[in-house]
Amino acid sequence: MTIAITGQMLAEQRPVLFRYALLQLQDQASAEDAVQETLLAALQSAGDFAGKSSLRTWLISILKYKIADHWRRNQNEEPLPAYAGNDHDADSAADDDFFLEDGHWTNPPQTWADPEAAFKQLEFWAIYEICQQNLPPLMAKVFMLRELVGLEAAEICQETALTEANYWVTMHRARLRLRECLEKRWFNPQEKNHA
Repeated sequence: MTIAITGQMLAEQRPVLFRYALLQLQDQASAEDAVQETLLAALQSAGDFAGKSSLRTWLISILKYKIADHWRRNQNEEPLPAYAGNDHDADSAADDDFFLEDGHWTNPPQTWADPEAAFKQLEFWAIYEICQQNLPPLMAKVFMLRELVGLEAAEICQETALTEANYWVTMHRARLRLRECLEKRWFNPQEKNHA
């Protein structure tokens, strides 16, 4: 029996997949590429998903292969020389798509529902990412696998080669450090303004 996977279901998993890929690859563009490849592979093989594990676990397993492929490709590729051409004409051609000859929009941008709230949410996640990046690498990985990816303790211990006791200590310390960082940088306005 297969379970129908929708684009919406995959879109909901995208942020978690991206954080996992970013933690592994340490490069935003490479992480984005790996996630895109993962979602494409999931759509192409959606009929193979039988629901024996959660959708997130299935996607993470695909993502692990995409990350491994990334590392293999990068070992064999040489960087391309920087492009020295002038893109000025291409930029002005792209502008013509957005504006009429009289300078008005071809299709005006839509109004935003609440840009301030959206900005605050983006700002919070940017600060969270800074706090998470300041954790020791193993601690950050363990916390992310549990809280963002949703793996169980046994799976995380297997993935990271930690004992169960070390897993719980690591999670406790990660939570304390993240709490301290977020209190300083986000929740305490006086310290946030001075940071």
